Amino acid sequence: MHQRPPHAADGARVLVVDDDPTVAEIVTGYLDRAGYVVDRAGDGPDALARAAAHWPDLVVLDLMLPGMDGLEVCRRIRGHGPVPVIMLTARGDEDDRILGLEVGADDYVTKPFSPRELVLRVESVLRRTRPAAPAAAASVLLRAGGLAVDPAARRATKNGAELSLTIREFDLLAFFLRHPGRAYAREELMREVWGWDFGDLSTVTVHVRRLRGKIEDDPGRPRIVQTVWGVGYRFDPAGAGEA
Repeated sequence: MHQRPPHAADGARVLVVDDDPTVAEIVTGYLDRAGYVVDRAGDGPDALARAAAHWPDLVVLDLMLPGMDGLEVCRRIRGHGPVPVIMLTARGDEDDRILGLEVGADDYVTKPFSPRELVLRVESVLRRTRPAAPAAAASVLLRAGGLAVDPAARRATKNGAELSLTIREFDLLAFFLRHPGRAYAREELMREVWGWDFGDLSTVTVHVRRLRGKIEDDPGRPRIVQTVWGVGYRFDPAGAGEA
């Protein structure tokens, strides 16, 4: 008998979108045993209809779908509200993975993949979106010049205007605000923000680029999240407007 892992998000609804019934069945089975409520869709229109009927807490989305591809499905679902997305991509299709991240996918897994690894990725992403305990440190409002982040409410603003950030972008900004002035390697950011000791470091690069596009006055000449050549990135409070 399978026991539900104690760290699984009880009752969290996951929408699995894949046109391969074997893959969808295996993924659904593993997620179900991990304690998730799972909906399945075999194509883009079906995915949109199921998301509208029962809004998911997370979407596992195959990039290569017939008709409407995964990128378009991601755009349309995100157009109705924020939801974390894990993309399934073919091994070696780096350009497609980058496109998925650019559209706003929070993570991706390459095929063929371990279903157990996918469940761990789902748990990792949901753990970031649904923090278990409002620890005192997590509830402190973070500020740097015109930027403000409320970790408990998961709201971020720039000069009073709310920022539309994905889950990973929000976590990345909150991490930078908590650690101003220090240079972090991409490996460190992957570990601290994504919670993984391994992974494709281009994930970090793309998310930094997307974040810059939302918080920098001139993303082409970033002053807030600066590149430290040969190391990684550094958050500069002065660039955000502090004296």
